[in-house]
Amino acid sequence: MKKRGEQAMVPDAEFTSYYGRPVLKEPVWHVPEIPGYLFLGGLAGASSVLAAGAQLRGCPDLARGAKVGAAGAIGLAAAALIHDLGRPARFVNMLRVFKPSSPMSVGSWLLAGYAPAAGAAAVCAVTGILPRAGAAATAAAAALGPGVCTYTAALICDTAVPAWHDGYREMPYLFAGSAASAAGGLGLLAAPSAQAGPARRLAVLGAAAEITSAQLLTRRIGATAEPYRSGRAGLALRASEIASACALGVAFIGRRHRAATALAGLTLLAASATTRFAIFDAGRASARDPKYTIVPQRERLTERSRT
Repeated sequence: MKKRGEQAMVPDAEFTSYYGRPVLKEPVWHVPEIPGYLFLGGLAGASSVLAAGAQLRGCPDLARGAKVGAAGAIGLAAAALIHDLGRPARFVNMLRVFKPSSPMSVGSWLLAGYAPAAGAAAVCAVTGILPRAGAAATAAAAALGPGVCTYTAALICDTAVPAWHDGYREMPYLFAGSAASAAGGLGLLAAPSAQAGPARRLAVLGAAAEITSAQLLTRRIGATAEPYRSGRAGLALRASEIASACALGVAFIGRRHRAATALAGLTLLAASATTRFAIFDAGRASARDPKYTIVPQRERLTERSRT
């Protein structure tokens, strides 16, 4: 007698949510304040590192431009953050405690220490007064700069938003690369061609790290990467990668021409800002669609039951 295999009596279950409503609440952070804060904070931190390096290499114009750019960027970033919070007192309240396990708490203390150092370094560089104090402020800002560049990546990955949370491994490298690319672009814009070498090299390293990290992130997180590949965010990320590559080509081919160097710098700044806005938009899109929350959870449960 020929045996027949078992047949399913009910169709395979598909993910559903209550009336198709999102499982998660979409982040209440405002646009353009928070994506602008993500970009400006990264630009400031990486610019302080560039300023310290340029000062050691004997590039005074590049160092001065990077210091002024870092101070201006962190000032605008703080203004955007406070505007999103609603009242300046809310930022001050974050400094009442220090909680190492909270990216928000660590970031607040980083900003509180970094902003005065970056501001003092810029004032001393522009006025020429207190050179020793300016050198100390430059060193302090450069030491805190990498943390300012990357803590926002830990901050968004610490949420339940699928596209952010699942990318926790690569996101800090992506943010650091984007910040370095932007700082390099600012250096190309501010410094004469003869002193733009460190900025050009930083831009290359930053763009390479940004593009590589983005590719690794989207490959690893599987279906949750769809918001990074489609829609408005996907288009913006592709445009950012193309713009960065073109800007680097212009920066090297036209490195003897001031106009070409400045154009490359502006393009790198725009590409970095576009990346931050695209990441923010992709996160909000993943929170709106319940499949990015339910499907990965079921896949993890299935894999866990198999192992």
